[in-house]
Formats: sequence, structure tokens, C-alpha cells
Amino acid sequence: MRIPITLLIMLFAATGNAQSTVFLADSVRRAYRIPELSYAVVSADTVLEIQATGVRKKGTQMQATLNDRFRIGSNTKAITGFIAAQLVKQGKLSWNTKFFDLFPEMKTRSRKEYYPLTLLDLLSFRTKLFPYTYTDAQPVKSQFTGNETQQRYQFTQWFFKHEPVHKKDSICFSNLGYVAAGLMLEKASGKPYKQLVTELGKQMGIDFEFGPPNFKDKQQTWGHNEQLVPEPPADNYKLNWLLPAGNINVTLPGYAKFIQLQLLGLQGKSNILTREEFNFLHFGLPQFGVGWFNDSDENKKPFTYNIGNPGTFLTKVYVLSNSDRAIIIFLNAQTDEADEGSDMLYMALKRKYCKQ
Repeated sequence: MRIPITLLIMLFAATGNAQSTVFLADSVRRAYRIPELSYAVVSADTVLEIQATGVRKKGTQMQATLNDRFRIGSNTKAITGFIAAQLVKQGKLSWNTKFFDLFPEMKTRSRKEYYPLTLLDLLSFRTKLFPYTYTDAQPVKSQFTGNETQQRYQFTQWFFKHEPVHKKDSICFSNLGYVAAGLMLEKASGKPYKQLVTELGKQMGIDFEFGPPNFKDKQQTWGHNEQLVPEPPADNYKLNWLLPAGNINVTLPGYAKFIQLQLLGLQGKSNILTREEFNFLHFGLPQFGVGWFNDSDENKKPFTYNIGNPGTFLTKVYVLSNSDRAIIIFLNAQTDEADEGSDMLYMALKRKYCKQ
């Protein structure tokens, strides 16, 4: 049975405690056939509510906990952008550093249209690179050799040979820009991308990992596809190629720390980056800054958001900085029903926790 959106919002707004809220959130989970639904509402300095409901794998008794890890897909992009901002602040490169200035050996075999591309272009979707995701048939694994970093390098050589997208809009939503940007961060820092992410995690007290959570531990969270079939533990080589664009996994409490840092920074209270630097990441360019979509709500209040959908998980975050609130929703299924249910939950949580 589907829950009418107006009734759900009224029920959430009327409840005054977390127990009632999680009951209603679990009702959404059941109605929209989501094995596990976890969510958090945070301010810059407080976790207002955080809950985990359901099971880690459909058809099992693996009860959800706050230690469960979720593959966050494109929410990885904000982490990549944040690392880039730190390296820019350290003077190891600039937003205007051109990709081919760091990798001149790739230039002669690449399309000349890509020669001007800068770090900022690559991280803000201003590239004319064609859309690419893990479901694309080409290239195949046998075309590349070596370790993950070497394969991403060869993958970048491959896609820079392709004709650019011809469209009037300056934005091209392609994961490929983040792959190339990841190589730039590695070259400028002298460290592999995974090490950069791990070091950021240690700095913030967050245990970032990579790939599907159940690959290392079958008792961890399983993703579920459009047919709600659990995804068996496997290392997806195409998602490894897309690592800086979307292959991090993390717990909800851990990710909440990263999001709280965004709220703190947008208030000018972080010692990592300045308010202006955080604002640049979130709002520096229209529609999409560096790792963050930006928009305004019905009251013309600006907000930023991200959506991760790596095939078998769905994760969403909304940073409502004017209200000092952020809402995070983690699901271990990527279905149309899950998408609809998560939107309903977001609207209800926003109504309950955010100033109108």
C-alpha cells in the first residue's frame, strides 16, 4: 500500500519524538519494498536523529545497524572535490591547472578540443566529455593492463580520443571528468587516490572504504538491483576505473561527519577551508559547483545536494545551509520505488526539522 504524501507529511510534522519518526520511516521502507533504509538529520554540531531500519540483505535476518556500510556512488564526487580544494589550498596545483600540462605525453593522441581543460572544468562538468557509466559495453577489461591506477590512466587515454559532445549547454554530466581529475590529484600529491581518501578519513575520524561493502565481509550490506536481486560480492573493474567519480563506501555516522563539516564550513567555522572556499565548492558555479548540485527551494532559499546510484544502492544528501540542517538517506536498493520512497521521506524530514 502506498502512503499518500500529504498524510505522511502531516504525520511526521505531528510527531515529536524519534521513535514515532522511525516508525513512519520504516513504513515507507516497507511500502516501497526497500530492504534497508537508514537516515540522519544533522546540524553543524549535532546529530538530531539517526536511524537504521530493515535488513542488510533481502530474505535474511541480517538486521540493519548504524555500522552498516553503503556504496555512495556519485556522492563520492563531493569528497573528490574537497580533496582537490585542500591540494589547491596547499599550492600543489590550482583550479586553472590544465590536465595536459600535467600529462603532456597524452596530448598528441587526444582530441584537440580537450586541450584547454582545467581541474575546475573537470570537477564541474564543463568538459564536453561524453556520458559514461559502469553499464557501458566499451572498453573491456582486456584492453588495459596493470594495477587500478595504471588502468585508470589507460582508460583516460582511451576516452580523450573520443569526439566531444556537441551541445549548447556548457554542462556535460559525465563521470569521465572526475576520472581525469583524479589523475591530476594523484600527480600533484604524489599519492594514489585511495590514499588521499584514507588520509582525509583519518583527519576527520571517518573510515572510508572502496567498492561493494559485501566484497570484504559477506555480513555487511548487500546492494539490490531494479529487480531487488541482491548483488553478489564482486570487484567491479569498471567502477574501479570510475573510482574518483563514485566508488566509495562508508557508514551513515561516518558520512554524517563529512556533511556536518560542510555545514560548519559554510558558516565559516572550519579550520580546514575558509567560508569562501566552502561556498565556492557548493555555489561557485551555477547548477553544479565542485562536487555539488545547487538549487533554490520554493522559498528561494539556496541548497545543495547529491545523489549516488551505482546500480544497487541509492544514497541522497541535502545540505540546507540556511537552516543549518542536512538530511541524509541511505538505501541498499536502486529501484524506482526506492527513489520515490526516499523523496517522500526527505520531504517529511524537511518539514519536521527545517525552518520554513
